[in-house]
Amino acid sequence: MKSTFLRSATALGALALIPATTAALAEAEGSSYKALDEFMDVFQKVRTDYVDKVDDEKLIKGAIEGMLSSLDPHSSFLDARDFATLRTQTEGSYGGLGLSVTMEDGAVKVIAPTEDTPAWRAGIKAGDYITHLDGELIYGGTLDDAVDKMRGAAGTPIKLTIVRPGRDKPIDLTLTREIIELKPVKWEVKNNIGVINIVSFSANTGADVRSAIRSIDKSLGHKPTGYVLDLRSNPGGLLDEAVSVSDTFLERGEIVSQRGRAKGDVERYYAKPGDDAKGLPVIVLVDSGSASASEIVAGALQDQHRALVMGERSFGKGSVQTLLPLSNTTALRLTTARYYTPSNRSVQEGGIEPDILVPQLSDPDYKERPRFRESDLRRHLINEAKVDNKTLEEDGKPDPRFTATAEELKKKGIDDFQLDYALKTIARLASKPAAVVAQAAPPPPAPRAKPATK
Repeated sequence: MKSTFLRSATALGALALIPATTAALAEAEGSSYKALDEFMDVFQKVRTDYVDKVDDEKLIKGAIEGMLSSLDPHSSFLDARDFATLRTQTEGSYGGLGLSVTMEDGAVKVIAPTEDTPAWRAGIKAGDYITHLDGELIYGGTLDDAVDKMRGAAGTPIKLTIVRPGRDKPIDLTLTREIIELKPVKWEVKNNIGVINIVSFSANTGADVRSAIRSIDKSLGHKPTGYVLDLRSNPGGLLDEAVSVSDTFLERGEIVSQRGRAKGDVERYYAKPGDDAKGLPVIVLVDSGSASASEIVAGALQDQHRALVMGERSFGKGSVQTLLPLSNTTALRLTTARYYTPSNRSVQEGGIEPDILVPQLSDPDYKERPRFRESDLRRHLINEAKVDNKTLEEDGKPDPRFTATAEELKKKGIDDFQLDYALKTIARLASKPAAVVAQAAPPPPAPRAKPATK
């Protein structure tokens, strides 16, 4: 009887909650409707009373962009031009300078230059501010307008004025636009070691990396001593391609997991049997410009003890953006999940800490130039397990291995100290390849999700 009474009391309690829940929902909907009414009032006032006539479509687009900009730096509305640009970034080519840029407080800020492009050869660095284009101040304008001005027909010149933190005077550069071929993977052989440089994670990057490994083997006529996977200044790209690249070097184990809004919304990605590098030593190079998909690869190979990560702490973008088409020419790029490395680390804000911290001594400005990372962006997602890296980065004790100046290195013929150090480390590891072979046991297979944008 007592049990019956308890069940009845529980049922009555549940019934009693229904009116309260309904009332709460009604109150929330009423609040939303009130806010929408307020929005429409503002919309009508601007249409009728603004000093100049304003296009309705422009007002609505501005409202959408304002709504999304209140979320995080990576959620955005893509109009026809933005949508076409995104397709170009993942599939095509364009005439321009080879720069990834963002807008910060009305100023155009460089995320990273693409290797072997006019911007890269001119020495433009991550964290630089572009203030003038052809002598015209662009501060306060839109990012789209600035990008449109920098793009153009191959062979045409453009003058950029750069403000670099740590430099007293602006830097004036005249660059010539080129056709920027978006080839995501480049390779070469140095000292019997295969160097694979991934510029971006666009379509077929994983297949291109596997092709690069075969090409390296063919060019040598045998297996190399090891591989350097260069992800420096790689801003990211497609999630599925990051999984594919990681899988290329792994025999087994989890690569990454992504976790959405709901508690049970978890997607895990695993390596398939077969290490294309055959267990040879691998070093992954990262820096403050290595973001998103780059960090997925670095984190997976680091956690699975398959590679040494070398260089500087990475950018710290641990979120996944999904492209949600709204029409044939427009889409919503929305942050839908956070990703975690196999050891359950979120790199959001903190980034990937290298196993061996190697400064880029061949860059004469490396000490003074501030590093631009996810944690510097306004409204960035917060990592609940926040790690304070300030103490590590402000460690003033000199490392005796890293005292050479850029001038001294140049005399020795070293123009990329981080790569040179990685090559020498691979040579030392050659006699002990087992030290970097994955130790994880094979987990059960998991389905793959649809690709998301960086």
